[in-house]
Amino acid sequence: MAINALLTRLRAVLRSALTTFVVLTLTLWLMPGVGSTDVVDTLGLVVLVAVVGAVLRPLLLLGITALGGWAAMLLGVVAQVMVMVVALRLDPGNRISGLPSLVTAAVVAVIVAALIDWMADAGSDDTFVREARRLMRAVRRRSAGRLLTFRRQPPGTEPGLLMVQLDGVAEPVLRWAIRAGNLPTLGHWLRTGSHTARGWHTGLPSTTPASQAGILHGASRQIPGFRWYEKETGKIMVSNRPRDAAVIESRLSDGRGLLRDGGVSISNAFSGDAVTSLLTVSHAALPGRSARGWAAFMASPYGFTRALVLGVAEVITELHQARLQRRRNLQPRVSRSGAFLALRPASMLLRDVNVSLVAEQMARGVPAIYCDLVDYDEVAHHAGPARPESMRQLESLDRMLGVLQRLAPEAARDYHLVVLSDHGQSQGATFRQQYGEGLDDVVARLAADTLVVSSGNLSMIYLTRFPGRLKQPAIEHAHPHLISGLAIHPGVGVVVVQGEDGPMAYGSGGSHRLMDGVVVGIDPLAPYGDHARADLLRHQSAAHVGDLVVISSVDPETQEVPAFEELVGSHGGLGGWQTEAMLVHPSAWPVTHQLTDPDALHRQLVDWLVMLGLRTPETAALDPSQPIHPSDLEKEQTARLSPIRES
Repeated sequence: MAINALLTRLRAVLRSALTTFVVLTLTLWLMPGVGSTDVVDTLGLVVLVAVVGAVLRPLLLLGITALGGWAAMLLGVVAQVMVMVVALRLDPGNRISGLPSLVTAAVVAVIVAALIDWMADAGSDDTFVREARRLMRAVRRRSAGRLLTFRRQPPGTEPGLLMVQLDGVAEPVLRWAIRAGNLPTLGHWLRTGSHTARGWHTGLPSTTPASQAGILHGASRQIPGFRWYEKETGKIMVSNRPRDAAVIESRLSDGRGLLRDGGVSISNAFSGDAVTSLLTVSHAALPGRSARGWAAFMASPYGFTRALVLGVAEVITELHQARLQRRRNLQPRVSRSGAFLALRPASMLLRDVNVSLVAEQMARGVPAIYCDLVDYDEVAHHAGPARPESMRQLESLDRMLGVLQRLAPEAARDYHLVVLSDHGQSQGATFRQQYGEGLDDVVARLAADTLVVSSGNLSMIYLTRFPGRLKQPAIEHAHPHLISGLAIHPGVGVVVVQGEDGPMAYGSGGSHRLMDGVVVGIDPLAPYGDHARADLLRHQSAAHVGDLVVISSVDPETQEVPAFEELVGSHGGLGGWQTEAMLVHPSAWPVTHQLTDPDALHRQLVDWLVMLGLRTPETAALDPSQPIHPSDLEKEQTARLSPIRES
């Protein structure tokens, strides 16, 4: 084993030397005024770069580790340029002189190196895997008190649970991609029977914060939408805003979250009461000095700098794909410019950072890890959930699962892998595109002094002049045409209000009493599936729900929905695949809960943790029929894991 490790290391050194030689040759050729590109001189410069890197990179890594956060990101880029500047300055041939020329040449060399490494790996993740393995081995050596050894530590035998969330991937989309052969990692798990795939129903609202409030804390009814209004404080809460997320988590947490027993939260909305939270919105801070995976990613030439270079290529790809949509007049579509141009490469960078952080925690042997990968969701919002560019993002996430599988032998535990999504997405031309105005414009014509807060094709309307939540008679007294005017609009499918006998759902041709299912006329819930009544009834018990709840219409043929936001792929409400999430788990693991909402999935994951010996069983459970408010923080939290086969 030691000989194999040594040979692998020698191959890596030779590959690095060859890459450096090609990079320097191209850089010197591109630089104006360079008189000589002699092969022998360039080989000497290759050795010089290796020596300078061997001396400077460990020192720079110490600095990056000490600084952490944003400083680590900046110093990570500077580190790669600095190594090359020092090497070129020490070049005996003195082929490049002057600081501006040295810096320019160094930047060119770093960019060329990133591109050559990517091409040499044929677009694979081999280089990334090698760097992650080096990180994991270093972490395990330090944990064992060894500074240097050629012997690999044996894989861990104690069980661990790694939960990877593929944000926004609907179960039908996952199955279609697997059957098309486009997800080889997940497909292999399913075909060999190691894992099974099943759907689970997210309920309403079908958003990441609500789902993660349930999955991580068992308290999804604390969140009525992606954003909402709180009459008590007069404040609009936005769940991906760090300050708001911190307040929300204080309401969710009772100390018994999914990750309470030494777990780690990576890139989530909330922490799940994890001991360590990295890139978690409710703990708004970049990883600090203790996160060696963050520092190693920033310091490595195959990490942050490579991701920046490839991120530029991602922007160019996005511009090309958006142009193709326009030229082909592909419908429905929305603008893909502006902030989305930055979001797409940022998502790719975040994915690589997340995997590096996961690798570090696996090497540390933490019992449970929950990580959210958002690439697919971000692209699908603007391109469409089943469009080619979105599916390519899903394929890249499948590759990341393959990377984690390849890294498993370096881990300090025997990690079982569970893959899940928090919601799906539904496609459709937006409400504004179809009707020439937004829902807020429609509401403004029907009633003054109202606030419209939308999340996908879910909207909540608040009558801000009145304290507390109003019932139907009070709403009709204040604004006689508001409920009926919304119900008959062709872009509105359902309007829900609190009637005298409980919540009522109104459509253009009838009504549905949610408490007992009594329908008068045409059932407005029929187009939304069998879960619609339960979803809306449960949503009515959420804290801070609007005076009126509006769900846009759904096309019965295409299952398209018009979002109240300018997104061609949306989620948050009902209709289409947005409520149909997926769960991939070891096939031998029992599923003992009806997975009809995020809280139920939380209980299942807790059961699996108990089964693996990573958590003690809970003794009390919350009655799921009772509404949850900020003062009611008693929740039951139980869950577990499994392998892959279709079911």
